[in-house]
Amino acid sequence: MPRPDTEHQELLRRAPRAPLRRLWEYARPHWRMLLVGGALTFLGGVTGLVQPLMAKYVIDALGGGAPISGPILALLAVVLIGAVIGALGSFVLERTGQSVVLGVRRTLVGRLVRLRVGELDRLKPGDLVSRLTADTTLLRSVATSGITNLFTSSVLLVGGIVVMGVLSPTLLLITLGMILAVGLLMGVVLPRIGRATQAAQASLGVMGSLLERIFGAFRTVKASSAERAEIADLDEAAVESWRRGVSVAGWTALAGTLSMLAVNTSFLVVLGVGGGMVAAGSMSVSSLIAFLLLLFYLMEPISSLVRSATELQTGLAAVRRIDEVADLEQEDPGAARTEPAAARPAEVCLTDVTFRYHPELPLVHHGVSFEASGPGLTALVGPSGSGKTTVFSLIERFYDATSGSVRLDGTDVRDWPLEALRSQIGYVEQDAPVLDGTLRANLTMAAPHATEEQLRKVIRTARLTDLVERLPDGLESPIGHRGVTISGGERQRVAIARALLRRPRLLLMDEATSQLDAANEGALKAVMLAAARDTNVIVVAHRLSTVTSAERIVVLETGRVRAVGTHAELVERDGLYRDLAAGQLIAPEPEEDAAPADSPSPLPPARELT
Repeated sequence: MPRPDTEHQELLRRAPRAPLRRLWEYARPHWRMLLVGGALTFLGGVTGLVQPLMAKYVIDALGGGAPISGPILALLAVVLIGAVIGALGSFVLERTGQSVVLGVRRTLVGRLVRLRVGELDRLKPGDLVSRLTADTTLLRSVATSGITNLFTSSVLLVGGIVVMGVLSPTLLLITLGMILAVGLLMGVVLPRIGRATQAAQASLGVMGSLLERIFGAFRTVKASSAERAEIADLDEAAVESWRRGVSVAGWTALAGTLSMLAVNTSFLVVLGVGGGMVAAGSMSVSSLIAFLLLLFYLMEPISSLVRSATELQTGLAAVRRIDEVADLEQEDPGAARTEPAAARPAEVCLTDVTFRYHPELPLVHHGVSFEASGPGLTALVGPSGSGKTTVFSLIERFYDATSGSVRLDGTDVRDWPLEALRSQIGYVEQDAPVLDGTLRANLTMAAPHATEEQLRKVIRTARLTDLVERLPDGLESPIGHRGVTISGGERQRVAIARALLRRPRLLLMDEATSQLDAANEGALKAVMLAAARDTNVIVVAHRLSTVTSAERIVVLETGRVRAVGTHAELVERDGLYRDLAAGQLIAPEPEEDAAPADSPSPLPPARELT
């Protein structure tokens, strides 16, 4: 069954577009329910329009000595029916509003998760979360009741004005003058509400970004006794958000006050002028009372119009921020591979690859070329910043090479459907991230259909049996945010098991043994060598124990391939490698290429969508 947000996905691909038109397009998939809710709301409003006229008949009946039970019962019935219809219309519109928000959020989730790695590296995740949560919430009322109320309130206002004209053209002119004055003032106030709302939502995004930064390095913040400084930054952002919110509240209050002031002033003027007309005999008391009741009745359509116009400005500000996500570069996963993957190991070939993270930044790679084909172990070694982990990012197509080619099985990775490409590869990052959830969910993330036997096998292979037995609920035990309840070495073994469970044709391991003790390192080295008998394994290595077992070693220096060979060959003929080997290659590098890595200052400062 097709997903209900298909139309929303297509809309976000067609940015930019006028915010008002885009707002309607978000609501358009639900036009039938909007029509039903709007019709019910309109009927409820019509019953309110009838009530002043029925009140006039009650007063006339009293004045003429006629029975009033019938008119009163009719008036009571109209009031009750109007209340029920209005409540039902309000519920339908609110439910439809929630459906609009659901559709937009589904689409945003898909687009945010599909962002290219380079885009996310330059953005503030907290601000993106704010767009998914706070900004989409603003759409709920404006995309449904806001749109329908603009229509129904306008019609009811016109209807009320027509009835007023029948009762007294003179008093109607007084009322219209007040309404016109309010309309002119609203033209000045409403654009300011829109700008203030957009600024307020942006400030919420800043707060979210700051908080996300703190939680992302929570232990470091505490260990550095930096709580005061971070709290001060958050407090400053909260104060700025408060200022923006106060600005919105001020302009909104002014809009509401102006509308009420116009109605109340009209009431006083109509009461004075109408009283004089009654005294002069040119107007009946019942007509004056009916006119005043209509004027009170019009307070609701006028207030609703002002409220809807205010919500519209708020919604347009949210639409602008949501639509900015559509301009971010997305990955196209392409068609998933339907035929079984080839059993043979993948072949990797880099030819004259140059790469930079950003056009204004220096090159990280200066013509890197090497091959890693067939089963076996290939090690990438070199000083920090030489571009080792960046090679993995190019193979996985987290980034595209600036020039040259990266090929898998003879096909440029840019010509592979992304989902099919990555299905061939197992990737173990240096910091071995795990996600909040159960141990089972983390292990099966890349292989959701793995059997229990396959799962047990990789658990034994990655030496995770003790961990599974120690956890209270075994594989079903939650391991906390970023795996906080398990050790660094255990997180690394979980990442290795996750990659092995996928049974990849190409296994990329970014110093996967850096947090393991000697015993576990030896065991994992045996696993790695066993995998290399049937799989193409490429490792970024900092330890001599890993390097000496490799069939081929690629020495990188300042983004260039300096030498390729076995351990013995390179010790004999390459001075840099000999120096690295003399140091045992055991000094771990900083977390290069974390996001991204292997490049000094790889990205400009994080930019913020406004």
